[in-house]
Formats: sequence, C-alpha cells, structure tokens
Amino acid sequence: MAQARPDSRHQHWSAGSYDTHARFVSDLATGVVEWLSPKPGERILDVGCGDGVLTAELRDMGLDVVGVDSSDDFVTVAQARGLDARLMDGEALSFGPEFDAVFSNAALHWMPKADAVVSGIARALKPRGRFVAEFGGHGNVAAIVTAMRAIGERRGGDLALANPWYFPAPQVYQALLERHGFNVKRIALIPRPVVLKTGIEGWLMLFRKPFFAQFGDGAQHALAETIDLLRPALCDADGNWTADYVRLRVEAVAS
Repeated sequence: MAQARPDSRHQHWSAGSYDTHARFVSDLATGVVEWLSPKPGERILDVGCGDGVLTAELRDMGLDVVGVDSSDDFVTVAQARGLDARLMDGEALSFGPEFDAVFSNAALHWMPKADAVVSGIARALKPRGRFVAEFGGHGNVAAIVTAMRAIGERRGGDLALANPWYFPAPQVYQALLERHGFNVKRIALIPRPVVLKTGIEGWLMLFRKPFFAQFGDGAQHALAETIDLLRPALCDADGNWTADYVRLRVEAVAS
C-alpha cells in the first residue's frame, strides 16, 4: 500500500540532475526559437527558464531577457550565469505590458492551471506582442504514464501522481488562447521520440520521483516493475531507451 508523504506531490528540481538526465530539453529547442524569430533589442520573458541555458542563448542574441522559474535551485544557477532570473510561479505572473514577446520551452505542461498562465502571459505582453511556446502536447509520454498508472493501481497508489501534467490537444489550446484575446498564427502537434542517453530510470526518478516516493520502502520495487512494463515498448534490442515525446508548438499574437 502507498504510504503518505507530506511533500510527495511536490516536484523538486536539482539543476545537477537535470543537466545529467534532461539536457536534451534545451538542446532540442531550435525549432521553437526559430518560430520566436527574435530581433536584437527586444525584451523577452522566458517562462519556466529552468537553469537558464536556453535563456542565456537568447541573451547572447542581443535580447533583453527576463527568466522566471518556481525552482529556487534553477533560479540560483540561472543567476550565476549572469541572467535576470526571478523566482516566480508561472501560474501567477505579476508583470504588466512590458514585453515584446513571451517565450517558453518545455515548461508549460508543469503548470496545470493553464487559464491562469495564459492570463498572466497576456498581461505581460505589449499590444501585438508575440507568444511562442513549445511544451508537452496530447499523447506525450503516454506509454510512460500508462505504465505508472498500472503500477499505481496494482499497489494502491495515488494515480494522480503518475500524470501531474497538462498535455492539451491543439484545438483545445487554441480555444484557450483565443478566449484571452490571442490570434493564433500557427499551432502544431509534433511527435518527437527522444533517445534517453542515461536510460529510463534516470528519467523516471528526475521527472516522477514523487510517484515512486509514495510507496515508501517499496519505491525501488515499484520503479523496477514500471521499467519492466515499459521495456517492450520503449527499449530496443541494444538496450537503448526512447521516450515517447509529443510536443505542442504555438505562435500567437496578443490583441
């Protein structure tokens, strides 16, 4: 049976672990940056800036960039890169209309109060400002979520911990943006299988440690059972693991 933990629902971030197991997140951001099409001198807000690797690349393009993240560890590392990085919840952005564009990569799916996120983004943009983002879309890590749910049911766990994310379909997200006055110029669901260089265990423990932690002394057994379920679908004959990523990319213009 699952054992209650005071902070078992909270996702904790370690910049070091993220760099080891998830550096591909910023490495695969070329497409969404191209959609942003930044111009030197523009003031950009990066929502969910993480450890600031991609934010620093935007700064080095000649942009005036502000990064926000809800992780103390990430913000500290981003500030050490010389960035204007601020501790702030993406579901409670407090900016007025000061940005030419709002940008986000691989972060918005961690913010399930999507209406509040989009509302804050709309407030932060100047008239006709751009919103360009990429994050998990409908079907993202479906096999991984299904395997964790199966283990959760078997062990009597909290199934919500297997899928804390917001993975909308394009039409759903477009409707949300339009309700907040955005004109959606383009939106696409992009399948993107990602080879996990450090394997599936590192990915699971980085992104879903709270799910396994709820099982207390049985956490390692639950992890092993999840990996066994995933092996036929995501591991090839040479032992290489691939995550079943699907990304939603969007470009919209504020009214």
